[in-house]
Amino acid sequence: MSTPADIVTDCGERAAAAAPAMAAAGEAQIAAALRGMADLLVSKAPTLAVANTADLAAARDAGMTGALLDRLRLDEDRLAAMAESLRGLAEVPVPPRDTVVEERPDGLRLIERRRPVGVIGANFEARPNVVVDVASQLVKSRNAGVLRTGGAALASASALMADVVGPALAAAGLPADAVTLVGDASRECAVELVRRPGLIPLVILRGSGETTRALGLEAAQHGVRTLAHADGGGVLYVDRAADPELAAKLVTESVDRLGVCNRLNLLLVDAPQWDAVTPILVKLLADAGVTASMPPHDHALGHEWALDDGHEATVTLAPAQGPADAAAIANRETSGLAATVVTADEAAARTFLDTYAGTGAFWNATTRLLDGFKLRRVPETGINVDHVPGPRGPVVFTDLVLRQFVVVPASTAVGLG
Repeated sequence: MSTPADIVTDCGERAAAAAPAMAAAGEAQIAAALRGMADLLVSKAPTLAVANTADLAAARDAGMTGALLDRLRLDEDRLAAMAESLRGLAEVPVPPRDTVVEERPDGLRLIERRRPVGVIGANFEARPNVVVDVASQLVKSRNAGVLRTGGAALASASALMADVVGPALAAAGLPADAVTLVGDASRECAVELVRRPGLIPLVILRGSGETTRALGLEAAQHGVRTLAHADGGGVLYVDRAADPELAAKLVTESVDRLGVCNRLNLLLVDAPQWDAVTPILVKLLADAGVTASMPPHDHALGHEWALDDGHEATVTLAPAQGPADAAAIANRETSGLAATVVTADEAAARTFLDTYAGTGAFWNATTRLLDGFKLRRVPETGINVDHVPGPRGPVVFTDLVLRQFVVVPASTAVGLG
C-alpha cells in the first residue's frame, strides 16, 4: 500500500516531468487550455453536480455548518461564473519575459527575466472551486502543480480534475499531468506536500486557522516557501464623518458571505459617535441575520468568527479614538488581511490608510474586494499576508515567477523583444 510520502512524491514527479513543456508553451496553447476548461465546466456540469452533491450530503451528515457548506457548494451559477473568469483570464496579456534594466557603460546589457517556478503545490480544504482557480493560475504562469484537498471536497475536486482540467490540458497539446491531484485526503499528505523543497519548492496554503499555521511551520522547517494566511477577517471603521447611507451599504455588503476570510469581522466606530451610531449598526446586522458581539468582550477583538463553527454569524463591535487609533487596532488585533475606513473626510482617510499596514487598505469600499478576481480581475491562487518582500494580498499568475538577472553584450538583440 502506498504511503502518504509515496503518493505526494508520485504527484510531484509527474508534475515535474510536465514542467518543461509548460515553461515552453506558447500563448495560443495556454489560451486554448483555459478556454477548454471553461467549456468543460459548462458541458460537464451534470457530472460535476453528482460529485458535489455527494460531498455536500456527506458534509451535512458530518455536521458541517452552513457557512462551510456554502464554500463547498458548486451550483450551476458558480460553475458558469468560474467559466466566465477562465475565458477572461485567457485574454489577459502576460507581462514580457524580459525587461531591460540598464544599457551599461561597459558595453553590457542588464536584463531582468521572469521564469516559471517549476512545480508549485497548493493545499486547500472544502472549496472545490479552488481546483480551477489554482490550476488556471498555474497554467497561465506556465508552472506545473500538485493540488491537495481535504476529504470534504475530494469527490468534487477529483471530478474537476478528471473531467475539466486534465482533458483541457491534453486537448491543448499540454501534458495532462501538468496539474496533479493528491488522491488521498489524509492530513499526512498535507504535511508531506510541504516537505519537498527540491521537488515542490513553493506551496500555496489556502485556508485559515491552526491547520495553516502548522503547515507553514512544517514548511519552514523543511526549507519550503509558502504563500499563506492562517487568519483573516476584515475590519471596517465608521468615522465621525462617515456618510450614514454609505456606511450601512458597506456593512451589509461585507456580510453577504460569512464563511470567507475577507468578510466583515471587526466593526469599529468613532468613540464620540458610539451611542448614536451603534444601535443603528446592531439593528442593521440583525436584519442581515448577524449578531453583534458588544463590549466588554470575552474574546480577542480580532477573533475570527468565520472559523468559529456555529458562531459564524457574528461581528465584533468596538469603539476607536479616531482613524489613527482604528488603524492601530486593526494592526495590533487582527491578521492584517484588510481594513476599510468609511468617511467623507479626506484627511481622516489619509491618516487611516497611512497607518494601516495590512495587505489591503480601503476607503469607502468593502474588504470583500480583497479577492483576486474582484480586485485584480483574474482568479487568485491564494492570499499572502507575510511582512517580507514578495507578493502580498491576492496572489495571481503574475506573481508566480522567479526573477533572474541576465547579462549579455549590448551589441546583441537579447532582451529587446
